Amino acid sequence: MPNRPDDRDHLFVPTKFSYVHGDRPKVDCILCEIVAERDTVDRLEVCRTEHFLVSLNLHPYNPGHLMVFPRRHVLHPVEFTDVEVLERQRLELRAVAVLDRLYRPRGYNVGYNLGRASGASIEHWHLHIVPRYERELGFMDIIGGAKIMVEDPIRTRERVREAFAQEG
Repeated sequence: MPNRPDDRDHLFVPTKFSYVHGDRPKVDCILCEIVAERDTVDRLEVCRTEHFLVSLNLHPYNPGHLMVFPRRHVLHPVEFTDVEVLERQRLELRAVAVLDRLYRPRGYNVGYNLGRASGASIEHWHLHIVPRYERELGFMDIIGGAKIMVEDPIRTRERVREAFAQEG
């Protein structure tokens, strides 16, 4: 019997599905558009430093999913100056402190994908900081029909932006 769209052996995430299949803003670089504060893309910026920007991920894995990226267009971490490396590391630690205070996660996934073969969908270096929780739903729960409630991204942006201002 062929699978039907309502079968429970399929995972469908509507907010990211169209993005993964190429339904993206028609710009050279989404992150450069955010840096330039253009309205051509959705902007969920929470903090800006001399060399970097912190933004919520428009398609989060969990509430508070942040991305840290350079204000200049960088493809690979070897392009960073020593000053940028230090600023990036300090900003990563600051972001974790903010998320610890706001969400109290039990762990984090922190990392970046380099190149299309790794799964990178944006050709501008960016670091993902994803809060993780002991009782969060996993893949099997999701395909089993469970629902996930995610905080409204605008509310998340305001909470995280305020927390970054307090940390700064």
